[in-house]
Amino acid sequence: MTDAPADMLERLGLTEYEQTALAELLALGRTTAPNLAEATGIPKARIYGVLDSLADQGYIEVIPGRPKEYQPKPPEEVLDRAVENHRQEFERYRQDLDSMREDFLAEFRPRYERASEDVRPAEELFHVVDVGEPSETETRRLYREADERVDVITKSFAYLEAVEPALAEALGRVDVRALLNHPDLLSAENREIQADIVARLRESYPEVSLRFSTGQLPWRGTLIDPSMAYDSGEAIFLVEEPGVPDHMRQAAITENGSFVAGLKRYMDLVWDHESVGEYPESG
Repeated sequence: MTDAPADMLERLGLTEYEQTALAELLALGRTTAPNLAEATGIPKARIYGVLDSLADQGYIEVIPGRPKEYQPKPPEEVLDRAVENHRQEFERYRQDLDSMREDFLAEFRPRYERASEDVRPAEELFHVVDVGEPSETETRRLYREADERVDVITKSFAYLEAVEPALAEALGRVDVRALLNHPDLLSAENREIQADIVARLRESYPEVSLRFSTGQLPWRGTLIDPSMAYDSGEAIFLVEEPGVPDHMRQAAITENGSFVAGLKRYMDLVWDHESVGEYPESG
């Protein structure tokens, strides 16, 4: 099996033997366990267990007879069943957590409150996560939790793919603005990335309002639900540090309503007075 099919089947949560068996079944069609063992090199002592597991997960059908035969489901049904399997798995996980919620809070809430008594106000303003998957996870959370607005400040929105499902879901519920650097302020590589991202946003998510800053943006990040009453909002952001690669950096997260309002005020000023709306040709 080539790497690409193996990678795709691994995403279904299959073991290596299950990946091999399912890939071969999809190529062979209906066949017996001995034939499949011969075709795949899976030991005959293991092949029946592998096929039973695939059948239990709903990816193949067992045809009674002497001998039994095994028929793969169509690829579309395999994907649909994988989604349903993981949905059921998550639902069981959620129910398990719900069942222990009262005991968990009774045990750990007092500990947390005792430990938090000595935290100074300045220490409560921010906490940090590594840039990369941790910061992308937090950004997706902000999209999911936003009630009214999501504002994005970014060089080129190169991480769009990492947050795209959360963005797509949020667009049915909140307004989204994205302020990007003018392409003249980007490297040739980032200009190309930005051009592709802008085209993708315009085609797939026309609801996203876009503008391009004519001055270099000093920070980038995402903020949600800011309020000029300073009583709501959350943000994740990092300041520009030329020469420092992202994997060596950290992003700050704040739930301080006053700070988030300040970030919004900055974005509003650039949006209204120091940006252009049409995607510009780089000079």
